[in-house]
Amino acid sequence: MKFRYKAFDKLGNATTDSVDATDAREASEILRKHGLFVSEIGPADGGGGPSRSKGAPVKRRKGSSTSAGRRLKELSAFCRQLAILIETGTPLVDAVASLAKQTPEGEWRTVLESVLTRLEEGAQLSEAMAAHPAWFDGVSRSLVAAGEQGGQLDAMMARLSKLTRQQQKVRASLTGAMVYPCLLICVAIGVMIAMLGFVLPRFEGLFNSLDTPLPPSTKVLMAASHLLRERWYVAVIAAAAAGFGLKLWLTSEAGVRMLHRFSVRAPQLGKVTRSFATAKIARVLGVLVDGKVPLVDALRLTRLASNNSMYHGLLDRAEQVVTRGENISTAFADPSLIHPSVCEALRSGERSGKIGAVLLSMADHLDEDNEILVKSASSIIEPVILMVLGIIVGGVAISMFLPLFDLTAAGGGAADRKSVV
Repeated sequence: MKFRYKAFDKLGNATTDSVDATDAREASEILRKHGLFVSEIGPADGGGGPSRSKGAPVKRRKGSSTSAGRRLKELSAFCRQLAILIETGTPLVDAVASLAKQTPEGEWRTVLESVLTRLEEGAQLSEAMAAHPAWFDGVSRSLVAAGEQGGQLDAMMARLSKLTRQQQKVRASLTGAMVYPCLLICVAIGVMIAMLGFVLPRFEGLFNSLDTPLPPSTKVLMAASHLLRERWYVAVIAAAAAGFGLKLWLTSEAGVRMLHRFSVRAPQLGKVTRSFATAKIARVLGVLVDGKVPLVDALRLTRLASNNSMYHGLLDRAEQVVTRGENISTAFADPSLIHPSVCEALRSGERSGKIGAVLLSMADHLDEDNEILVKSASSIIEPVILMVLGIIVGGVAISMFLPLFDLTAAGGGAADRKSVV
């Protein structure tokens, strides 16, 4: 008998097809063994079409979105609390039910209630999480599945909590380092607009009454002030068009690839990008390998967790190398992307059979170095921006007062000539 179904794979991609089975339960079991989570299933020729599973993915409300920062925060708290409850002997269903009750109303609580429903139906936690790929990525689901198979779910949840907390810490440090420079840039733009739109027009009448030619810098400022006051909509339209065009380019495949290549190879920015990308890859891959996830699957999941297309190619090559039975360190021997010390440490891990532990140790060292690097960079960027802001504002002020200085000098010279006569 054929059953029509709608299911989601490990990456959260939806698929609709049919399968031969004696009943719906057997069909669901067949699909589950193929790594598919069934959300709807029913006879292919039956009336009414497939029925929706209780644990099917929750449809998001229109306009809702799951940011990476919010996902990491919720997932980290969920894993940490769940690990503690399971370690103290609380049944999994009761533990998830407790967490769902203490969660405020919102999308995350709806997700937890959906996971709880699936658990009550007899599904594994990893299967219930697979219905919500926007909240539980492939890395978290694979670690949970490995913990379920090895009977160490509490240890895996604690490990996943540590991973998400570290990612959250890195994101927070980068965001915090960029807040002050961005604020200074906004202040600089605001000061320029205020001076050109409100301060300079007050000097315009005085400049027109002067019988002396204006300096070139003052003429440029006057022209910019006239453009801002009389054709401000042109500047707004130009800025909006430039922003829209930049967004389209950055979302295109060619734009993303070029941006990623630039971020990796730029003189100073490239060093920072490579360091953070290497640390993230080392930590995610180390946690997966240490969690007994097969190396090929771990590389594939690490590729999904990486945000740079340059490293996607590196991890693809590593997956091919491991599939051929070669050492993973040969694929990571790319000094333009991976620091040689990481590659050497990986070779040592291969010889000792402790790849996961070595990668986690290297990730800890890299994260410490990156934290120092971010603090040093922010301490350098802030005075540089302040200096540039001072130069800009000072240049505008000097350009405004130059005609007055010239008039004073001319009046002083005329007075001297009269006294000589």
